[in-house]
Amino acid sequence: MNCDVCEPACPNQAITQGETIYLIHPSRCTECVGHFDEPQCVVVCPVECIDKDPAHPETEVQLRAKLLVLLKETT
Repeated sequence: MNCDVCEPACPNQAITQGETIYLIHPSRCTECVGHFDEPQCVVVCPVECIDKDPAHPETEVQLRAKLLVLLKETT
């Protein structure tokens, strides 16, 4: 599905449009840790098609560390 609801909801610009689906880039995705209680892409998805990536399991500590790196990039 390519409905364009998740991309603007992401506070880390981790979602981009692919050819047929939106792509979530693990290097930028923090599952909204530090921004929201739940990943906003999951919250806004009208068809519930967003799952955690089993190839990139991360703890909350790892996600917070990634957020700090991303915040430094934007300053």
